[in-house]
Amino acid sequence: MKKLYILKTGTTFSSTLERLGDFEEWIIAGLGDGALPLEVINVVKGDPLPALSGCLGVFVTGSHAMVTDSLSWSLEIEGWIPSLVKERIPFLGICYGHQLLGRAMRGMVDYHPLGSEVGTVDIMLTEAAFEDPLFKGFPEQFSAHATHAQTVIMLPPESVLLASSDHDPHQAFRIGACAWGVQFHPEYNTGVMKADIEEQAESLEKSGRNVADLLENVKETLFAAKVIVNFAEFCSSYRS
Repeated sequence: MKKLYILKTGTTFSSTLERLGDFEEWIIAGLGDGALPLEVINVVKGDPLPALSGCLGVFVTGSHAMVTDSLSWSLEIEGWIPSLVKERIPFLGICYGHQLLGRAMRGMVDYHPLGSEVGTVDIMLTEAAFEDPLFKGFPEQFSAHATHAQTVIMLPPESVLLASSDHDPHQAFRIGACAWGVQFHPEYNTGVMKADIEEQAESLEKSGRNVADLLENVKETLFAAKVIVNFAEFCSSYRS
């Protein structure tokens, strides 16, 4: 039986983990009570990548690692992604996964020239997004949680830009029939976002950000959360 796989590429801050769980758990929670078979693959700990023939769809989580560090497990995923795209296996990369998709398909990933993007941000969709299944039923602008230092500086050739923010012009893109990357975190809720800000408070203050304002600006991101549901629905209908 084909499964929906979650490739776990990292672990959140230890205090957040104890109180709120981890990246893959938030994705699973976002999927709700759907009947799709599911398996988590911890690539950092050496779990092997699944066979393409068994993939109904693939998530790649966020991570505190940096894509440009070119860690061995990361390079393995990066080398595997083009096969998924070629075989039209649905793929959704979140934050780190978004950047991995970008680099795997000949885009460029590096530190954002304006520094990190942290907090609840406004995401603006492009015209192409209104015909894209990942953003089905979305308004032109919606709120999403974000925390990242690196970004897809240059999109891969033949990719379709789907969303941007004031800070980052490449918040979401698609390449091929069904491989998506989103720089924001659709799996985050307000508790997780606030915890991330608090964990980074010292470095944020040093960079000139007002932590109190960032915390006050955190709000519900119901449309962003629909990205996970829409992806799962796409996988289910695509299988049919």
